[in-house]
Amino acid sequence: MNNLTETLEIKYPILQGGMGNISNAPLTAAISEAGALGTIGVGTMGTEEVESIIIETKKRTSNPFALNIPIAITPHLPEMVRLVVKHKVPVVSLSAGNPAPLIPYFHEHGVKVVCVVASRKQAKKAEEAGADIIVGEGYEAAGINSNLETTTLALIPQLVDTVSIPVAAAGGIGDGRGLASMLALGAGGVQMGTRFIATREAPFHDHYKAALLEAIDDSTVIVGRSVGKVRRVMKTPYSAELIRKEKEGVPAEEFGILTSETYHRIGALEGKLDQGFINGGQVSGLVTDIPSVKELIEKMVSDAENIFAGLRRVE
Repeated sequence: MNNLTETLEIKYPILQGGMGNISNAPLTAAISEAGALGTIGVGTMGTEEVESIIIETKKRTSNPFALNIPIAITPHLPEMVRLVVKHKVPVVSLSAGNPAPLIPYFHEHGVKVVCVVASRKQAKKAEEAGADIIVGEGYEAAGINSNLETTTLALIPQLVDTVSIPVAAAGGIGDGRGLASMLALGAGGVQMGTRFIATREAPFHDHYKAALLEAIDDSTVIVGRSVGKVRRVMKTPYSAELIRKEKEGVPAEEFGILTSETYHRIGALEGKLDQGFINGGQVSGLVTDIPSVKELIEKMVSDAENIFAGLRRVE
């Protein structure tokens, strides 16, 4: 146990990243059941859809889980805030916007608040606003990314030096070596998204999982720089088309539509990689198998412990 696991009341210092509109109860619950913190990402989903996922998740696990609310992205912010309290979700993860106005309300209702940041300035502001946990997300991460493009390796120790609350590291982590390295940098744990896609409980299309199994170090690409909408995705026919449109000067509004959650679902859930995109972090090249969530988490923790034990023997 450390400050992060104690605060979140979980066994292992591993959090699931919000997955937008492909979030689901089976994967979220499996992660929480395994002793980590499962997370439902609300993305742009409607209130009824998110509520049904929360209800199903609670049927599958009695362990803590989180709701990730991307503040500036969800069109239903007040409703999502109310769902957290209504269903007594113990943890909320806030990203993509200013969390300060929301934190006091969540604390009034006993909800722990995790804030996702990409810089020291953002981390300090989140701490001053009352955040319980900071997630520092580096440039290696999948999906919507900060235009600062700071790597996880450089970001995490700076955040640890900046704030006094626990920090979790996100971006580029998918095995025990990644967990050990972030703990060595002073983080209290890690947040993962891509690696959880390639698990048996994850209800995503086999084409998505196959793309991860076949990935190498350069199998992801950044799109959206030209329109200020930075996103890391897997190299697919669809992402190649996005790049082509950027080179032709696609308007920001059109690009936003082409990278909306509609096309995310087409790629991730329907497996149509020429008609929709799939998010993928740089860790994709480390994915070589499809274990159960429990097997993945326990192996990560065991491998990290063995790494530290080996280092102590060297001393």
